[in-house]
Amino acid sequence: MSEQDWFSKDFYKVLGVDKTADKKAITKAYRKLARKWHPDQNPGDKAAEAKFKEIGEAYAVLSNDEDRKRYDAIRAMAGGGARFSAGSGGAGGFEDLFGAFGGAGGFGGGSHNVRFQTSGMPGGGAGFEDILSGLFGGGGGASTRFGGDPYGSPFGAGGHAQQAAPTPEKGGTVRAKLSISFRQALNGATLTIKVGGSPIKVRIPAGIKDGQKVRVKGHGKPGMHGGSAGDLEVAVTVKSHPVYSREGNDLVMTLPVTVSEAILGATIDVPMIDGNTATVKVPAGSSSGAEIRVRGEGVKTSKATGDLIARLSIQVPEKPSRELKKLVKDMAKAEGDLDVRASLAKAAEE
Repeated sequence: MSEQDWFSKDFYKVLGVDKTADKKAITKAYRKLARKWHPDQNPGDKAAEAKFKEIGEAYAVLSNDEDRKRYDAIRAMAGGGARFSAGSGGAGGFEDLFGAFGGAGGFGGGSHNVRFQTSGMPGGGAGFEDILSGLFGGGGGASTRFGGDPYGSPFGAGGHAQQAAPTPEKGGTVRAKLSISFRQALNGATLTIKVGGSPIKVRIPAGIKDGQKVRVKGHGKPGMHGGSAGDLEVAVTVKSHPVYSREGNDLVMTLPVTVSEAILGATIDVPMIDGNTATVKVPAGSSSGAEIRVRGEGVKTSKATGDLIARLSIQVPEKPSRELKKLVKDMAKAEGDLDVRASLAKAAEE
């Protein structure tokens, strides 16, 4: 968009802010409208796409101090009311300086021969080229004509502003946190969080780990000068589970067994996190800490699948019966001179 188009564009109205609004208010208004009219929120809606572009153009001008200053000056002139009369020296009258902007060829029309000069003005004051060159970036001395042509456009050759368009810049990253259940981390989920008052859907991939981050494109800070919006980065915290823990892609649980099951061996049903059960065999003579592995029943990701690991924990009754005590005494006699700690003392000396 050229500065010539600014005459018909009310950027303050586009953003819904007052002309005295500061940068903070302008940015806040832009972000709210950008989220509402973003193409991702309105797929296939051409009207929304045009509105989003218009919002971006308005923000690009009003967020830049120099551009905003020129825009305000141009809009003030376009509104009319600026009239200048000739000074002493017989110079021709010059009325309604900007009333002819809409006419062919820029300033004036018909037989008007408008020329801006510093000479001949009362008190040696600055000429109109000095006033207007400050608005449109032109230079010039005592005899400089506005835009280099006494009858041409105030925007230079071709009627366009002599100013390079600003480079589009992608918006920054917005960061948020999300806490999910252990089961949601395993199976994946689509959850909604609020960022800046706006609901945003976040897809959690199956098998995500505690501390990993999920990126949602286009929901970060608004871009500058027509650039795309930044991304939303969500840091995920996974809550602990009362039965299962995670080691890599393996699910780990503690499996309680009795003394007799550990000594004699047993067949046991193990609950799995999906609600089913797996039947496992406890080998005879098992000790606490021994592991039983169920293949393919761990964490499933797009790249790998882990196992379910059941770690044995031999449980002793808090209040053993008289009969059980007698059996244990008989077992102790049967163990004879067995010393299960003999290797421990030797290893401690190393």
